[in-house]
Amino acid sequence: MAQHSTLTEERWSEFTLDQQVLMIANEMNRARKLMEPRDRPRLLNCYERVLRLVDLTVRVHRRPGLWRELLRWRDLIAELYIAPASSPKAHTGAFRCLLQMTPTAYQQLPLLLGR
Repeated sequence: MAQHSTLTEERWSEFTLDQQVLMIANEMNRARKLMEPRDRPRLLNCYERVLRLVDLTVRVHRRPGLWRELLRWRDLIAELYIAPASSPKAHTGAFRCLLQMTPTAYQQLPLLLGR
């Protein structure tokens, strides 16, 4: 069974937005280490988990501005998912955008991606 596949909206809503973004970032960080062609299946699994967590985040928040930003960001991940090959540069750009979504996540940016 895929990780997060049984995670419910009720359970996900118990986490703060900061925690949710950081858990999505955890999957993005895991994916960052899987850019070699031989790792493509595992990378796609990470992207699937990211997409699932973003979908849950959108469903549990009632803030249209947040929805807009998350769904726009989700499109970036969907593009990475369907791309014929891994793109470390595009992944890093998307990861950087995610980390800028909340103040707490932003604090992790230099630790994970540098300045």
